[in-house]
Amino acid sequence: MFRKMRRFKQAVSEAECKAILKEEKRGVFSVIGDEGYPYSLPINFIYDEEEGRIYFHGAKEGHKVDAIRSCDKVCFTTWDKGFKKEGHWEWNVTSVIVFGRARLIEDRALTEEKARKLALKYFPTAEEAEEELGRSINRMQLFAID
Repeated sequence: MFRKMRRFKQAVSEAECKAILKEEKRGVFSVIGDEGYPYSLPINFIYDEEEGRIYFHGAKEGHKVDAIRSCDKVCFTTWDKGFKKEGHWEWNVTSVIVFGRARLIEDRALTEEKARKLALKYFPTAEEAEEELGRSINRMQLFAID
């Protein structure tokens, strides 16, 4: 269904991909936007390894929501912190590119559960995560990439 990696010697194991998805904090989410143009935006996310899903949040309306409703085929990319070889100019990173289908999560309990995990990943303390969650949960839309 998808192309094989052209530079196959740079391919990494599934375990390494999962580790990057679990550890990294930011990625780029891409959809087919208005008039067929690509639309990509940086997002914060969590990877649920048991479910094999990526979750992220956003506004309940806007370009991203409209694009997902129009075509749910998406791409998500993240990468590790990388390294620079002594005497070289280039930065070497290991990236993970995920193709999938995005959907809006309508289930309130699932939204709260995943939003809590997301907040705990990004806020310094559980108290700050809960405080922010209390302020924003009603304005938030949760998304999943399967």
